[in-house]
Amino acid sequence: MENNSKGNNNQNFQKQKENRDKIIVQTSVIGILANIALAAFKVMAGIMSNSIAVTLDAVNNLSDALSSVVTIIGNKLASKEPDKEHPLGYGRIEYLSAMIVAAIVLYAGITSIVESVKKIITPTPADYTSLTLIIIAVAILVKLVLGVYVKGKGEDANSGALIASGADATFDAVLSLSVLLSALIYIYTGISLEAYVGVIISVVIIKAGIEMIIDTLNDILGKRADPETATKIKELITEEPEVRGAYDLFINNYGPDKNYASVHIELPDTMTVEEVDVLTRRLQRKLLNKMGVILTGVGVYSYNTQNDEIANIHNNIMEKVMNHDWALQVHGFFVDPDKKEIRFDVVMSFDIDHKEGLETLKKEIKELYPDYHIDIVSDIDLTE
Repeated sequence: MENNSKGNNNQNFQKQKENRDKIIVQTSVIGILANIALAAFKVMAGIMSNSIAVTLDAVNNLSDALSSVVTIIGNKLASKEPDKEHPLGYGRIEYLSAMIVAAIVLYAGITSIVESVKKIITPTPADYTSLTLIIIAVAILVKLVLGVYVKGKGEDANSGALIASGADATFDAVLSLSVLLSALIYIYTGISLEAYVGVIISVVIIKAGIEMIIDTLNDILGKRADPETATKIKELITEEPEVRGAYDLFINNYGPDKNYASVHIELPDTMTVEEVDVLTRRLQRKLLNKMGVILTGVGVYSYNTQNDEIANIHNNIMEKVMNHDWALQVHGFFVDPDKKEIRFDVVMSFDIDHKEGLETLKKEIKELYPDYHIDIVSDIDLTE
């Protein structure tokens, strides 16, 4: 039965993956076609009106189309099956493709601001026509619809790239609106603001490129796990009646929706190895079924269940440790009265040197229980 369950799980996740890839590709293709069409019409409008703002708006659309092409290529490469050299797959290629997209956006922004500044230094009069204004107005509507559509599809596929593209498309509509307003102001007042609007558009593009680079670097370097995901994993684990707590959760990401996790769980000191083995396998199946997270390792803390005196020791030490603002959590607490040993882990904030914190705690607890060997391990706040 267990093998059949694993086989069904693998088939389900393969179907989900294929569906996700299909949504990303189809949505990206729609974005590419829409942005190329918009860019073509805006270039025509920009040439007809001699407007740098309209032309730069077209460049922005063209960079969006190129970004979608890179997204598709990155998704296809990331979908390659694991092999001997890359046993965890190629999922992180999506982050590299995102970095390329960010570089394209940044380049487009820098090029645009150079051209806009040139227009400010040596201005040339624009000549807006009714057709030009209609093209810009239609482009605004198309970008708004495209933004809502792409963002919705991104949420369905859990694709950060698509969600970002949808938000970008919505913001592009706002930029195009500013172009339209500057054109109307010029027509009715003779005041030319288009070069300055071009600078604003360029600055926004550059800012978006820098933010994309920072976000992608954080993904590549490794960042704190999503709090909602971490909380949900811990909740699923502690639903088991034997588990008193889940700690030291560590999530490794190998691309979108490719999460591998390890965790320590606190169990009663009366459980046998066989019982722990059954529980561990049950937890692995649960996380895979409900969250698509592969639980690669489960460490165990035991807690005392048969000694009232130990309960008093626990309460005294907890009070002493948690008096420090930099002590965030105590777990894995166990007392061995025969060997005269007290051991536990302390999660410390980044506001204190952990070595200094350990020395302080050991000294304080040794004063409380001088006959005991004190073994404290400092933990890093990974998910809280």
